[in-house]
Amino acid sequence: MLTRICTILILAAALNAQQPVAPTPEPVGSPRGDTAGNYNVMNSFETGYRWRLVDGNLGKYRADVNYGNGIRLLGSSFSMYSKDGHGQYFDEILLNTLGLGNDPYQSASLRIQKNNLYRYDMLWRLNDYYNPGLTISAGEHLTDTTRRLLDNDLTLMPLSAFHVRLGYSRNDQTGPALSSVQEFDSRGDSYVVFSNVRREWNEYRLGLDVTAAGFKFTLLRRWDFYKEDTPYQFHGNEPASTPGDLTVLQNFARSAPYHGSNPGWLGNLVTQRKRWSMNARATYVSGSRDFALDESASGLSRFGAAANRQILVNGTAQRPSMASDFNFSYFPTERLTLVNNTSVQSTRIDGDATYTEFANGSGLGTTFNFRYWGVRTVGNSTDANYRANNWLSVYTGYAYSNRLIKTIEHFELPGVANSSFDSLYEQTNALNTGRLGFRIKPIKPLTINVEGEVGRASQPFTPFSERNYHTINGRVDYRLKKLQLSASYKQFYNTNSVSLSIYDSHSRNYTASASWAPYDWFSLDASYVKLHLDALGSLAFFAGSPRSTLQTAYSSLYVSNLHAANLGTRFTIRKRADVYLGYSITKDTGDGRATAVPAGVTDPIQALLSGVQTFPLSFQSPMARVSIRISPKVRWNAGWQFYNYSEEFNLLGFYQNYHANTGYTSILWSF
Repeated sequence: MLTRICTILILAAALNAQQPVAPTPEPVGSPRGDTAGNYNVMNSFETGYRWRLVDGNLGKYRADVNYGNGIRLLGSSFSMYSKDGHGQYFDEILLNTLGLGNDPYQSASLRIQKNNLYRYDMLWRLNDYYNPGLTISAGEHLTDTTRRLLDNDLTLMPLSAFHVRLGYSRNDQTGPALSSVQEFDSRGDSYVVFSNVRREWNEYRLGLDVTAAGFKFTLLRRWDFYKEDTPYQFHGNEPASTPGDLTVLQNFARSAPYHGSNPGWLGNLVTQRKRWSMNARATYVSGSRDFALDESASGLSRFGAAANRQILVNGTAQRPSMASDFNFSYFPTERLTLVNNTSVQSTRIDGDATYTEFANGSGLGTTFNFRYWGVRTVGNSTDANYRANNWLSVYTGYAYSNRLIKTIEHFELPGVANSSFDSLYEQTNALNTGRLGFRIKPIKPLTINVEGEVGRASQPFTPFSERNYHTINGRVDYRLKKLQLSASYKQFYNTNSVSLSIYDSHSRNYTASASWAPYDWFSLDASYVKLHLDALGSLAFFAGSPRSTLQTAYSSLYVSNLHAANLGTRFTIRKRADVYLGYSITKDTGDGRATAVPAGVTDPIQALLSGVQTFPLSFQSPMARVSIRISPKVRWNAGWQFYNYSEEFNLLGFYQNYHANTGYTSILWSF
């Protein structure tokens, strides 16, 4: 099931990465810019109207695409350069925007620079995130939030051997959401509660860079602060959905503030010499967390009696983390390169928490818990690359890593004699990896790369961790001035068997792409990707009727065969109209079955598992755009894009199919 969820998330990311039809990428205005005093100025602005027509699941469309109706600044670009590099207050200004006004994905970037005095960079982004949560909770978990991200960096004396850097970043998320709670006991019913998401992260930075004697040294101090103050509320009289259950939730409130800070250091030392080079880096973060939870609920229990429940949880934790790398490269000859890397990582979490629960005015006691969790990893790798001649290179490598995981659990009931105990758990995992590959160039435009890797781990931490695995990678590139062809193949196979479970996974990736531009007015791009994945693992769970028993005869199986193809062409008509036509399709054929539950499956447990073993679906998006040159500084643009999402099997009874027509018209001008 985890593999399936990961694949769905990867597919969702691919859908979100689908290129929209707007803004228009065609140039406008003079390619050399215009003169304004001692500066050269170039600018372009595209203002237009987007529209959409959606049929089907609007929530899924909003989760994937989310473009709506309205006027907006689709895109803009402004640059101003000093002609002689000696402007009065600045030598360079760059400003670029995307989707300002109504788009769900907006951004603006700004750079102002005065040579050898200062450089200021700003990046602002806004993302509207919507998740209907149908497939996991029947719509009871829903998110409709806005995330804003801001980065500011100021560098003083950027071209000198010594310069100072200052920075500030902010990331906040706000908006309504739905969640669920279970009341009033472990067999209670689920109820929907409203939450107002409030999350915020701020970072302040101060650093310096020094270059001397062939070395460059960087030191950066960071202060990070994070807080979440999302309240959860419910007011009403919501009865249970189970017949005969008298549970009624009347009021619910939860406050769960979570605050933390992460002050840290980063240092880096690098140098490049004729026969050797070196790069050393170290980071340290001293994390601290404080949390509290106050939850109260009132109503009627499953037997109709008055019920109220209050839970108080609070605690603190420290999370120091350190990572360091030392990379040394040696070039004994022009044809041989040796690289050695040593890395050390350590992360620890330790703290205490108290849990107190009250029911019907009676305190059920206070428990004190302490937990320590630590991971230490030490690794070393050596790689050698030998260029035998101009057409053949061979490279090989060996890597070793050792990871120690330690957990200490403490439990105590204050005031109760002999209630305190500690439990210590440790596990060490050693991984040995070997690599071998070669690169050949039989003719100038053709390059072939082939490499393989074999790894063996002693005690993997989880059943689906890498244990006995191997990879095979190959790539072919053919490049001429007007034609570029490439193809690649990747295979990963891993098997892991521990005392309680087994896990086996196999993936194969095929890619091919072509780019052809025979004329200045015509170009063609095409690509194809196939991703195959099959994963098999053992299961152990309680199920059955009339009494649940331990089930060990079933397995977790997931099969995916994902195909993705893109085709696009650009051409110009009579040097006035630029046209782009494109088509994109993503299709998962699953394991080829026609129904979610294969014919002949009568076991209800196997029928439930079979329904989540594969998830065939398709997503396709044709698009067309035309840009007509009205004058050297003005263009009229129009575009259309179609989205079609179709699931062959539903999950938990919900189909999320939709198709949508979207488009825009705009004016692109320069002045």
